[in-house]
Amino acid sequence: MRVLLVILLLAGLPAAQAELKPEWELGAGVAAIDFPLYRGAAERRTYLLPAPYVQYRGKFLQVDRDRVRGLLFRSERVEMDISVNGSVPVSSKDSSARQNMPDLDPTLEIGPEVQVHLYYDQRKRNNLDLRLPLRSVFAVNFGRFEQVGWIFHPKLNLDLRNVLSSGWNLGLQGGWIYGDRGYHGYFYDVAPQYATTQRPSYSASGGTSGSQYIVSLGRRYGDMWMGAFAKYDDLRGAVFEGSPLVQRREDASAGFLVAWVFSKSQKLVEVSDD
Repeated sequence: MRVLLVILLLAGLPAAQAELKPEWELGAGVAAIDFPLYRGAAERRTYLLPAPYVQYRGKFLQVDRDRVRGLLFRSERVEMDISVNGSVPVSSKDSSARQNMPDLDPTLEIGPEVQVHLYYDQRKRNNLDLRLPLRSVFAVNFGRFEQVGWIFHPKLNLDLRNVLSSGWNLGLQGGWIYGDRGYHGYFYDVAPQYATTQRPSYSASGGTSGSQYIVSLGRRYGDMWMGAFAKYDDLRGAVFEGSPLVQRREDASAGFLVAWVFSKSQKLVEVSDD
């Protein structure tokens, strides 16, 4: 689950221009990431761990360091595919706000995503997209796979290729997050039996979850790929802002990945936006 987390949180790292590329590539590398236990937590967690590098450029199924994409529909201006995200488990003993409360299981988010291509620069390969993912959220653990809510994350995504110096690609992403009562309650409810004088009972409602902004850089050097990101979370105005489990209303995460490709297919396919 930790390796999956690194792959998910390194999402948004832009890649290279359109050209003929191997249908699949396999590799491995090392990743480091630092982030809060959950959005709004005071405590943080840092990982340094091995991470796989997988690329599959099929006609309908695409797998890369950003995400797994099951292409459902594609036209010149609009695409629909499958969006995947998630969160890591949280042990309540590691959180000052959640002491003596049940642990949080890891979550898996999956659902459709519509992409609207607002602008595309044919010469420089720069593009601006509106992304509209709607995902169902599942709490997962050994013997448990329970749907806990829904999340909607409309965002603008700008990719700028060959910036700073030749070969470096910059990604900028930002937008609001919305969740239903079940999703917010999973992270921010305080049931009456877990209430204390410092932690009153609380029931979250559905609505806005605040905003999120990501800056990322990526570059390919032959068979080596490098990428890094920084993410800013703003919970001001979120409907659960008053939960006693929200200790910080602004926070940041960061990480990097270095990977080497050790095997690739002989078959080449044309890709327009890898």
